[in-house]
Amino acid sequence: MNDKDTSCLRIENLSVAFKQDGADMLAVDQISFKINRGEICAVVGESGSGKSVSALSVLKLLPYPTASHPSGRILFNGQDLLSMSENDLRTIRGNRISMVFQEPMTSLNPLHTLHKQLSEAISLHTPLIKKRDLEAKIFQLLDDVELGDMKTRLNAYPHELSGGQRQRIMIAMALANNPDLLIADEATTALDVTIQAHILTLLKKLQKKFGMAIMLITHDLTIVEKIADRVLVMHQGKIVEQGRVTGIFSNPQHDYTKHLINAAPKGEPVAVTPDGIIINSPSLRVHFPRTKNFFGKPISFVKAVNDVTVEVKRGHTLGIVGESGSGKTTLAMALLRLIPSEGEINFDGKRIDSLNGNHVRPLRKSMQMVFQDPFSSLNPRMTIAQIVGEGLKAHGINRSQEDYEARIEHALKESGLNADIKNRYPHEFSGGQRQRIGIARALAVKPKLIMLDEPTSALDLCTQAEILDTLKNLQKQHGLSYLFISHDLRVIKAISHDIIVMKQGKIVEHGSNKDIFHNPQSDYTKTLISAAFDLE
Repeated sequence: MNDKDTSCLRIENLSVAFKQDGADMLAVDQISFKINRGEICAVVGESGSGKSVSALSVLKLLPYPTASHPSGRILFNGQDLLSMSENDLRTIRGNRISMVFQEPMTSLNPLHTLHKQLSEAISLHTPLIKKRDLEAKIFQLLDDVELGDMKTRLNAYPHELSGGQRQRIMIAMALANNPDLLIADEATTALDVTIQAHILTLLKKLQKKFGMAIMLITHDLTIVEKIADRVLVMHQGKIVEQGRVTGIFSNPQHDYTKHLINAAPKGEPVAVTPDGIIINSPSLRVHFPRTKNFFGKPISFVKAVNDVTVEVKRGHTLGIVGESGSGKTTLAMALLRLIPSEGEINFDGKRIDSLNGNHVRPLRKSMQMVFQDPFSSLNPRMTIAQIVGEGLKAHGINRSQEDYEARIEHALKESGLNADIKNRYPHEFSGGQRQRIGIARALAVKPKLIMLDEPTSALDLCTQAEILDTLKNLQKQHGLSYLFISHDLRVIKAISHDIIVMKQGKIVEHGSNKDIFHNPQSDYTKTLISAAFDLE
């Protein structure tokens, strides 16, 4: 090999197959590429393109023997990882090659403190390290990932940290043994724009400091141009284009690459005239107890939502933006009476804050939700028909079996799905299809208001644009009102008529789409907009 000295990872004719109904289905089809030492190489593509499967193959983390490799080699510093024994691979995993996953909350052990998990990452590969040296190493790792203030909180558990802090802890664990290659699988997808920008800057800084190679798996081309040296574009299990980032972005050759580059959420909100107010609160508060006295009485509170005034116009979309922990989801859940709150709430001309559960329940069919993670919000043991029809049965809406099935099929079609999928299960669908199923479930009961909590954050840009188009069409057809929560200002700009910007439980700015994006008043709003659109 002419470039043997420069390549850290070399993949040759790699194929990945999964057994399905007795047959081998190819997920990756004879791909070849290399990652040089000290290089950041991005692998991009839509959901199902094979990018994460390819990354997991490097460390043989796929569900073998269901998964197999019909062809190919994975050479790391000249050694074929696919032919290695499990014992030999253990000396590579977390040592020479480390991995950072998309969702740190599910990757970190919820039962162990940060100290224990960081210690384990080091001592597992350095069992004879002295306690004093171990503590020094942990402190150094925290400094490296810019979490020096966490040195006094090492007895904390993952749930006590923010999303950005958890991701930095995962990066610290991955760096514990100075790896030659770091695989970052959608490491910034679930983070808000400012934290995402910080994590990307951190990765670039650490890559230069340690001289390691990074394999960055992402569906978001907007971050690739900012951080990567080279890019591989995957589609349906194949690499359709690869090269230097500057060349790919300035002169893409493949139609699919051009499609990805132009796929960022865009467009304008649906042009409608508001007809009154569907839901509002003149002063809403949600305070969670922080500490209690000896008798169990709360003596201090976390003011998650603090005297917020909010209203959603009929047929309009109210976008709620802010960083993690700003209170945006708490505000929406309080408005829909899903968590306790204080303050007047009016829905569809009726005051609902003083209603008990039995009196709120009939209103649920008029106020529905679509969640961030469609996989965890869909019951894996229920068919699509059962999931979509669950609300119909709960509210006794179906008049007959024929009417019940017709409503389910109609909701699926309106959401952009074929009705013939109704007897299948959630695991058989992509992330975008599962999100459409979640939308169909909300639509089936013909609501007036739908709360959408980060509905596109886990989706690739192409699918994001398609979901937004579907939501806009439904809003236009049915006069739906949306309460749309997102940390992605590009998404908010494309769908929201009115926007509120939240920080630390308060609204720092509110106004029309045009006002917020063309004439922001708050420094915080300006920071969010700059962080979002600087990535493009």
